[in-house]
Amino acid sequence: MTTQSGDRQQAAGGTRAAWMRVMALAEPDALARAYAALGDLPGYRKLRAPETGMAMVRGRAGGTGAQFNVGEVSVTRCAVAFDGNGVVGTAYVRGRAHRHAEQAAVLDGLLQMESWHQRVHAGVIEPLARAHADKAASRAAVAAQTRVDFFTMVRGDN
Repeated sequence: MTTQSGDRQQAAGGTRAAWMRVMALAEPDALARAYAALGDLPGYRKLRAPETGMAMVRGRAGGTGAQFNVGEVSVTRCAVAFDGNGVVGTAYVRGRAHRHAEQAAVLDGLLQMESWHQRVHAGVIEPLARAHADKAASRAAVAAQTRVDFFTMVRGDN
């Protein structure tokens, strides 16, 4: 079931899960620069101040097989509520990055507001998504240089 808010989020440039992923994967300094470029933001209070804990990372054998525990990773979470409108922004980021988690939570809340969504999406989410895609393409290009194509030769007498 989709809500009116969910329909607006998809029509206005992506789902909440997509923009939260972009912010979680962003370089903390890049996120901080984009956050600062927005200027004066609406008032908010911390529902849950940034706090760090551990989360279990799970994998699948062969990508599709049985699940197994890979290990633990540090995760920082934060939740903020904006003054006057009841919008709540949340964020979970890998590592012990308290500032990153708080900024991502604030941006999540702003993206849920019609008056801020387009500005934050164009000024923060799109540039961070492009930077992440460029970095992934660069890593893939470096990895492709080491690729070895194996093939099997068939003997003619068999």
